[in-house]
Amino acid sequence: MSLARQEMLKIQNLINGQMLDPVDGKYLDNFEPATGQLYALTPDSNERDLQLAIDAADHAFPDWKNISSENRAQVLHRLADLIEHNQDDLARAEAIDNGKPITLAKNVDIYRAAANIRFFANACTQFSSEAHAMEEVAINYTLRDPLGVVACISPWNLPLYLFTWKIAPALATGNTVLAKPSEITPMTAYLFSQLCIEAGLPAGVLNVLHGSGQSIGAPLTTHPKIKAVSFTGGSNTGTTIKQATAIHHKKLSLELGGKNPTLVFADCDFDRTVKEVARSAFANQGQICLCGSRIYIEQSIFDRFTEALIEQVEQLNVGDPLNADTQLGALVSESHMNKVLSYIELAQAEGGKILTGGNQMHMDGRCSGGYFIKPTIIAGLANNCRTNQEEIFGPVCTVQAFNDDVQALMMANDSEYGLAASIWSQDISRCHLMAKQLNTGIVWINCWLLRDLRTPFGGIKASGSGREGGLEALRFFTEPKNVCIQFNS
Repeated sequence: MSLARQEMLKIQNLINGQMLDPVDGKYLDNFEPATGQLYALTPDSNERDLQLAIDAADHAFPDWKNISSENRAQVLHRLADLIEHNQDDLARAEAIDNGKPITLAKNVDIYRAAANIRFFANACTQFSSEAHAMEEVAINYTLRDPLGVVACISPWNLPLYLFTWKIAPALATGNTVLAKPSEITPMTAYLFSQLCIEAGLPAGVLNVLHGSGQSIGAPLTTHPKIKAVSFTGGSNTGTTIKQATAIHHKKLSLELGGKNPTLVFADCDFDRTVKEVARSAFANQGQICLCGSRIYIEQSIFDRFTEALIEQVEQLNVGDPLNADTQLGALVSESHMNKVLSYIELAQAEGGKILTGGNQMHMDGRCSGGYFIKPTIIAGLANNCRTNQEEIFGPVCTVQAFNDDVQALMMANDSEYGLAASIWSQDISRCHLMAKQLNTGIVWINCWLLRDLRTPFGGIKASGSGREGGLEALRFFTEPKNVCIQFNS
């Protein structure tokens, strides 16, 4: 296969082991964020394409679920090998399609895509169930069987990374999958589909459907053959999926938005904390659901820390995603850039003061038409204002001061979201106590985005329901069945 730079190519669906054009021949425009130029066409699939994929997955399920976990693992390991072999080209494709720096794409997105598949390839061969002895009366044991045909819907911010994070455990546990990548960033899912064929993944086991949420996403989630839906995306869309599938009794895993607090205490490792807090706020242009966008700083170091943070952020190199020294690239689309800019205007209307950034950046040369925003820090806002309560999902963060641990905790928990938080302090007792009381699914202490694939991942409140990762993912994609055997008396 060729993973070279594409010139206005037509992306295809993967259905029943074949790369296919959409049945109705309709396409969506796909733009390169760094240039603003149209460079590819994405299938605008509909229910006719969906039914072909459903039929293929349904037909493939009996054989796939009945082969040994070792054989499934072998196929997945071959796929991980191919991702690693093509990592440079995949990283370039991701940088072009998403706007993120190519170094980030290679070291995070593509690396994790292969790691996700390899982890669950190994995990499925180690997956065990429970047994419960009733003294001398009976023995209970638990079977865990695959669900059948499942849907995996992934977002645009970490396209191949989160795409594989969902499909790997689903495939490893013996399900067949209908996967929908974001129509905004379809390229690496398309290239991945070709790699699946090369790796020898049986026809129909994985089917990849491109298109909008309205044309393919909605009918995919409500189709009666779909037994479970794993979705990562916005909280509003997650609510829509939950409501639409309520009468169908489908299993749901919803990893939704975040408005994550960063708690900086006076006893932190100052220089390291400044660097890591800047990274946590602006990595991937702030387009990670885990980014720390609400930064709370202890009053005694507020001015000093804020000044150091501004200096750190102003040194970030914003530029062409294809340059190796670029640290921040373009936002994913023009509409998303305009949304982020509207929140910066809102922050000022709410009384916020722009400490740095606050404007669109106009680049020279190839990227003159791209979607760039200067990383922005805002001060002077109330904790309950819209800027501090709504997910912006861009290179924008706010700074606020707190006086003590009680106030810090109160401000951090004052949110409808509950995905992640980070604590920066050398007082380990404080860190343990704060971590226990923070209303989030994930807490990092003196670090950020340090991930172990064995751990449960997800949030509470508007940040979602269910958990991904490790045993949680394997359990989600299987159905437990208890078998009770009474002993002969």
